Amino acid sequence: MGPRQVGKTTLLRMLMVDTQRKVLMWNCDEPDVRRKLAEPTSTELRAEIGDADLILIDEAQRVRNIGITLKLMIDNFPEKQLVVTGSLAIELSNSINEPLTGRKYEYVMYPFSTEELINEFGAQEERRMLERRLVYGSYPEVVNNAGEEREVLTDLVGSYLYKDIFSFQDVRKPEIIEQLLQALALQVGSEVSFNELGRLLGMNSVTVQRYVDLLEKSFVVFHLRSFSRNVRTELKKSRKIYFWDNGVRNAVIGDFKTLGLRTDVGALWENYIISERLKHNAYSSFYGKSYFWRTQLQQEVDYVEDIDGVLHAYEFKWSKTKQPRLTETFAKNYPNHTFEVVSPENYQRFVRGEI
Repeated sequence: MGPRQVGKTTLLRMLMVDTQRKVLMWNCDEPDVRRKLAEPTSTELRAEIGDADLILIDEAQRVRNIGITLKLMIDNFPEKQLVVTGSLAIELSNSINEPLTGRKYEYVMYPFSTEELINEFGAQEERRMLERRLVYGSYPEVVNNAGEEREVLTDLVGSYLYKDIFSFQDVRKPEIIEQLLQALALQVGSEVSFNELGRLLGMNSVTVQRYVDLLEKSFVVFHLRSFSRNVRTELKKSRKIYFWDNGVRNAVIGDFKTLGLRTDVGALWENYIISERLKHNAYSSFYGKSYFWRTQLQQEVDYVEDIDGVLHAYEFKWSKTKQPRLTETFAKNYPNHTFEVVSPENYQRFVRGEI
């Protein structure tokens, strides 16, 4: 799974080349493929699959009842291997989850992670590219088309990124999704209130929450909840919402200015560093939980990981001026903790899980 344009189809094509097995690939963007896979019998599937050993199905979420079809394949042809991609979270894709319980492994592909880019281009080159990553992000087409980032991102946001939502869910006013994304983009790094968003957009908070959930399940945004346990004044039900890619965030508000001309550098840095950490965690089987921490008295910690009862607290600072200290309230109430300040000097260690 993963958002559109991150390389899922490319991965399937690589599997075709790198195997000695006989491969069958179905692209579910094709109408005849969708019809073929919508309600087949096991006999029809046997005829279609033939002697193929590896079956690749791209954009499976576009097929009605695809979960039942996949279950038929797995149950009737256990010797075959299936690799299936989709650009919506599995529970949105025509109830794939229920039929395939216990029969599948799930993986998520994101835009290139900093860790991947370091492995490809080297740590020094990525440091040189940091400011561009904060503005343009790291979608494959962006990384591979230097000088055309604005055009690539504008096309991505305008044509591909969240269009599946309109096909599979009852979203009656698509323009509301765009207005909601703009509002979320302007609140990156701040707590988000569904009630306030509802008043801004002229809808009730339940509808706002549903739309945000759809955007999360199409891998456009994600949320962090507030950590609370011991302190009476802690925010207990707050949330922050971030974008999986800085370039998408900036494309949504149409702002690609360089960092020296921006007033939102802190928000860009926080969005970038948290999204990169979560990509690393997703790829490295991270079993902890991620939060932010804040009290009603405005004491805060940008990011907290709870790992086996130890709280790892982080502050994110782009500027080289005064370095922050961990707030005394957090330190006293949670003595089993570590603390690090993440800056451009040490961010590569952070996004690789080394601190």
